[in-house]
Formats: sequence, structure tokens, C-alpha cells
Amino acid sequence: MGWLPWRRSSWTAPFIRSKSVHSVCPCDQTRRNIKWGLSNRSFSGSVYKHKSHNPGHDEGGEDEEDFIKDEEVEELFQQQRPAGFGEEDHQVFIVHPDVKWGQKKQHLTTAELQMKEAVGLVRTLQNWSVVDKIILSTKTPEKKLIFGKGNFQMLTEKIRRTAGVSAVFVNVERLSPVSERELQEAWGVKVFDRYSLVLHIFRRNARTKEAKLQISLAEIPLLRSRLRNEVANLDQQGGGSRYIMGSGETLYEVQQRLLKERELKICSALERLRKKRHMLRSQRKHKDFPIVSIMGYTNCGKTTLIKALTGDVALQPKDQLFATLDVTVHAGRLPSRMSVLYVDTIGFLSQLPHRLIDSFSATLEDVVHSDLIVHVRDISHPETVNQKVNVLNVLKNLQIPERLMSSIIEVHNKIDLLEGYVSPDPEAVSISALNEVGLDELKHRTEESIMKSTGKQTRILKVDLKSPQLGWLYKEATVQEVHDGDDDCTANVKVVISAAAYGRYRKLFQVT
Repeated sequence: MGWLPWRRSSWTAPFIRSKSVHSVCPCDQTRRNIKWGLSNRSFSGSVYKHKSHNPGHDEGGEDEEDFIKDEEVEELFQQQRPAGFGEEDHQVFIVHPDVKWGQKKQHLTTAELQMKEAVGLVRTLQNWSVVDKIILSTKTPEKKLIFGKGNFQMLTEKIRRTAGVSAVFVNVERLSPVSERELQEAWGVKVFDRYSLVLHIFRRNARTKEAKLQISLAEIPLLRSRLRNEVANLDQQGGGSRYIMGSGETLYEVQQRLLKERELKICSALERLRKKRHMLRSQRKHKDFPIVSIMGYTNCGKTTLIKALTGDVALQPKDQLFATLDVTVHAGRLPSRMSVLYVDTIGFLSQLPHRLIDSFSATLEDVVHSDLIVHVRDISHPETVNQKVNVLNVLKNLQIPERLMSSIIEVHNKIDLLEGYVSPDPEAVSISALNEVGLDELKHRTEESIMKSTGKQTRILKVDLKSPQLGWLYKEATVQEVHDGDDDCTANVKVVISAAAYGRYRKLFQVT
């Protein structure tokens, strides 16, 4: 839900070096070294991290540490957070309101599948457990108690009879402050909706500065709603309108002002990171690395796919929702030897509140500026169609450019779980990322799309081996093949090169 500053790959063009002390023609020696370079050249699949531990490898020559100190972020992350967030463990009773008709009725899924996902969300949190669950029909999901009088009374009695319940998860997008207060009073335990539960997961998984700041920003609405609940309780006790001595402000107004100040501080810190990303993005564009954003519903296999495409052994995919929270970028290579960067993004979820998406929108800026989007689907999942609709809706809400939306490559992953699977969509690429099946076709499709979107072309250039032309091409383009030229000091070099880089090449070496 590209994101963060990336570190340069450890890969460099091969150096041309002499392996013999004998006196030889420089051009002959260069030929041998070209052959050695092409056969021994390797591309490191190192991670382009959002946080560089070596400033010398950062494209801007300046680490993100220089923009925001750890202490500043940690203070914002820990200050005024919702009570118990990220700390308490719970035994949860799950309630799924099944809307049978009306605008809120779900048409692409079932109540049973929605309950299964709710259970998965709870179990994603370490030491949280599900003690019981219930699907309950409702005609009035917009009412503060959600259910009719009879169903609500039956539910309340069931929750109270269930031993060990410390929290109730109502599987709706967002509860109103009034509903949250009423339900907590009726059941005597904490009440979570999808918004607050997902924030719990995010808070526990956050590692980087940007993730922590974005989570802190997403918690502001929750803090405001709880503040309103507290004020309502004070009003009932006759103390809600008291002024702070000499300030002319009520306690509620003071707390609202403090929340607003915190929100502004977080937005300011995120803006500084945004500027850093913009600078790095400009430098990456100059370096001509194509960017491929891997997107999809949570737990669809994005990280497993990137590991298979890049061979990055450091990647350790997890079979859980939101296993990837902090986005990373990984270097890979396409069949033409072209270097490419794969962006591993946060997974999407159905009924994810817009405010939560908005809080992470800064993180998704780099997706907007990518050259290609690959949409990964878990084709074995019973809700795969519904998941696809959710992902595409989020992408549209993020105002992804039409050029990217129209060129999305859809990948049907986990075909190893479906015997004899044949895709109904001839344009989709069927794969098993885990078993590395179908990856060659995906790489070729990716390369075709990248060539089209970036304007790169395959050219055969006649290179003077006495000049630095070949070394320049290794650095600024993708050298595919080197063959003997018409004489001893020339070579015919097949390259994949962008129009901008070709223009610089011609100007620098006076090539017509």
C-alpha cells in the first residue's frame, strides 16, 4: 500500500584489465578482455534499500539519516499513541455482520470467506488468538449497535458466556465513535474494527522511519474518535465543559490542539522524506534503471516472486497477511541482460479505509513513477476475483497514470495448487513463483513492456576500441554482444540503449 530511498546496486561494469605481461597490440589485448568480461560478468541481486548503511553507496551521496533523526521519529511514533496499541495481547471474539441486502451487501464474496480473512488478520498478530466467532445477519449495519434488538441481545449474551474473551473484533471497515463506545459498554471489553486491527498489525511490524511516521499519521483519526468518546463520558458526568485554569480552553480543545500539532509534525517529517525520495528518483531516472512495481492482494506471493526473479537469498517470504510492510527494491536482470529494479510493495486488503490508504500514499509515489506494474494474483484463493477488483480499485483511487493502468501485466500465481490450471485470460501469465514455473515467459513479457514504455531500442554500434566508447556503453547501456569489426581496432557491439543515452553517446564521441 516505490516508496523509499534506494541504495545503489553493488554491480558495476567489468573493468578491462591486462592478464599478461607480454607486449601485445592494445586492441588485441582489449578483445581478450572484452571476451573475459562478457563471460565473467555477473549482476548482483542486492537490495536497493530505503535505508543505506553506507552513505557512499547512496545515489544522493547523503543518507536519509541526515534528514530525520531516529529520536525524532521514535518520539512521534510512541507519543500519544492509542492506548495499548502494539503492546497488549488479546483473546478475540470475532463478529461478522452479514448484510443480506442494500448498498453494503457484498456480491463478489461470501460471509464465510470474509470471516476466514478476519480470522487470518487476528492470527497475524503474535500471541493473539481467536476464542470464538459468529456470522450474524443484519438489516441495519448503519445503526450504532449494527444489529437488531433480538440479535444484539443474543450476541451480547454469547460474548459474556464465552470464557477468556478480552476483545471483540467487529469485521467492518470502521465503527463510528458512538458505536465503539456503546459496544464496549455493552460487552465490557475492547472493541476493534478493521481500521484499528490493521493498525495494530502495522505498528507491530514497522521497522523503518517512514513506516513508523505513516502509521503515526494513520492513528490520528483513531485518537480523535477516542477523544470524543472520553469527552462524551465526561459530559455525562457533568465535567466535560470545564476550562483549563486561565487558558480559556476546555480540556477537549487543548487535546485537539495537541493532536493537530502532532499531525503537522508528522506531515512535516514525511515531507522531508518525500523530498529525499524525489531527489533519488531523479538520479535513478538519469541512471536509466527501469522500475517494475510488483503489486497485489496481501499474501498473494509478491515477495516469493521477486526472490525467484532476482535470486536474492536474503528475501524470506512469510505466509501471513502484511508480511511485507516496509517496501524494498531488488535488482534483477531480464533476458536481454537489461538491469531492472523490482519494487516489493505492501499488500492490499478489502475494506481498507481510505484514510489508511491516504496515510501511506506518500510511500506509493514511486509506484506512480514506475515503468511497469505487475499485478500478482493468488489464483488458488476462492476470493481471487474479489481480490482483483479490490486491488484495481485502490490503484484507480491512487490516480495511477493511464499509461501504467493500460499496460499492467496480470500474473496468476500459485498454479501448483490447482491441478491442470488453464487461465481463462489469454493475456495473463500463469506461474508458480514457489516452484519457479512460468518465469521465463514473465521475464520476456516484462522486457517487451519495458522496451515499449521506456523507448529503449536494440542497436548495433561500431566501436573504436582505442577510445573509451565500450566502457561508456557498459556503464550507460546494456551490452548484449561484442563481435569483431572490419579491422583489428574496431568491434560491433549490440546494445539495448535509451534514446537519451544514445543521444549522449553520439554527442560525446562525435558519432554520426
